[in-house]
Amino acid sequence: MRLTLAPTRRLTRLALGESISVNGACLTVTSGNGKHFTVDASPETLRRTTVGALTRGARVNLERALRLGDRLGGHIVLGHVDGVGRLDAITPEGDWVLYRFRAPKLIWPYLVEKGSIAIDGVSLTVFRCQDGSFTVALIPHTLRQTTLAERVPGDRVNLEADVLLKHIEALLLARRRGR
Repeated sequence: MRLTLAPTRRLTRLALGESISVNGACLTVTSGNGKHFTVDASPETLRRTTVGALTRGARVNLERALRLGDRLGGHIVLGHVDGVGRLDAITPEGDWVLYRFRAPKLIWPYLVEKGSIAIDGVSLTVFRCQDGSFTVALIPHTLRQTTLAERVPGDRVNLEADVLLKHIEALLLARRRGR
């Protein structure tokens, strides 16, 4: 699948071959002219993400890769979607809004109170984890700057679990197997 995207803000010096996150899925820029750019989504990406469900004119979250030497201002996110979850509920709480999601079973071990998760590429802090569901609190700035305010219960979202937890698990499993 080939996607052509037109960012609302100009992405300066977007290079051929550059990685860019589209709703949390790391894709590669294959062409561009400053106003538009194109990425290709492989069959694997289409199977594991919501990218294949995007429609013409859909707004997406875009994030460029962190450059070496840049300040890290949040959680570590790679753009490697682990699975597709579902928005279960939205609850206003003052100026904030609580979003409750359901995750696929393979992500459950990584749902840690005060841990991180990326939802459609937006890195957030998890709380109220129970049986594969979790809640995040969205501040007004996040709601204004991302597509999460457009989501409604039942919508599918890309989920990326905390990469540090995934690596710790892999190391522990390797140690148990005697590798």
